[in-house]
Amino acid sequence: QVELVESGGGSVQAGGSLRLSCTASGYSYCMGWFRQAPGKEREGVTAIYTGGYTYYADSVKGRFTTSRDNAKNTVYLQMNNLKPEDTAMYYCAADRSRCSLNGANFRAWGPGTQVTVSS
Repeated sequence: QVELVESGGGSVQAGGSLRLSCTASGYSYCMGWFRQAPGKEREGVTAIYTGGYTYYADSVKGRFTTSRDNAKNTVYLQMNNLKPEDTAMYYCAADRSRCSLNGANFRAWGPGTQVTVSS
């Protein structure tokens, strides 16, 4: 089982930026970012294949960018123009065979990092 650890969360004013990182203990075909706010369902934010192809939720397109460094088993999430609606716990996830924004396809999850965006 791959172990994941996120970092880079914090508090920021609306319009600001944060860069999240997730380092895995091993290689995964697909790595993704999900988020969950209190009272809401988990939402797929982005996913990236080993070759670099990406998927984004409509709510973050044009603002968030994901990338990965396969040599380091690390995936990044650059979040720009943050909005209060982006406030959530952000989780990194990995899957060995599929890649999508469906959390059910991911088998390994990190403990999460909190992102708080104030008005």
